[in-house]
Amino acid sequence: MNYFYGGTFLFFGLFLINCLFSYQNKHVDPAFWTTLKYQMYVFPLFLVANMLIGYGIKFGFKAVHNLTFVLLTSKGMEVIIAVLMGYLFFKEAPTWKTLLGILIIVIGVIISKIK
Repeated sequence: MNYFYGGTFLFFGLFLINCLFSYQNKHVDPAFWTTLKYQMYVFPLFLVANMLIGYGIKFGFKAVHNLTFVLLTSKGMEVIIAVLMGYLFFKEAPTWKTLLGILIIVIGVIISKIK
């Protein structure tokens, strides 16, 4: 069950943070006061996202007892989410180089788990 909780919490926390920053990049004027106003409005969502990520790492560590593996997996998950955000917000289609990079990350995570 810790695998499920860890993966779910990490995914939704990372998805939320990347979604908030992608929205800011596309729709919020980069002027200081506009950006500050946006950050003040979404502060509770950043708090929720950070809590989800923290608990995701905690449950992931309980499941595998290897913090390095959990953090590597979360970074790989974040790369996949970043590609998804690029597509959703900016209609950037991943190239073969992007897909090759994701494959290399997945292979690295698998190799790091082999004992």
